[in-house]
Amino acid sequence: MRDRNSADEVKMVLVLRLELGLSPGKAAVQVAHAAVMLAESARDRRGEVYSEWLRAGQKKIVVTARTMEDLQELARQARARKLPSVLVQDAGLTEVAPGTVTVLGIGPGPAREIDPITGSLPLY
Repeated sequence: MRDRNSADEVKMVLVLRLELGLSPGKAAVQVAHAAVMLAESARDRRGEVYSEWLRAGQKKIVVTARTMEDLQELARQARARKLPSVLVQDAGLTEVAPGTVTVLGIGPGPAREIDPITGSLPLY
């Protein structure tokens, strides 16, 4: 594998909505939903980026945003940059009401495009 600088790496960023106070297990499942949804979409629509992401080790970063409004703004920025994104809505069987948005997933895509949107968010 060739050396890559961090701006060239391909990654996925998953933004957890902190205000919901999800248990660690519930948070993990919601993040996993976003990762699977993004990977399937990338495989079908962005095959070259998906293949590079697979070759590079499928890097995933989990960060937090405080509120739904924060997630919506981050999603808007991702769409403006034409980055793949998904908002995960919970089925409402355990900790939150049906339809509650729990996670924003962005990518996989180049770090140089994703970092301006999520690079300042705290890690989960």
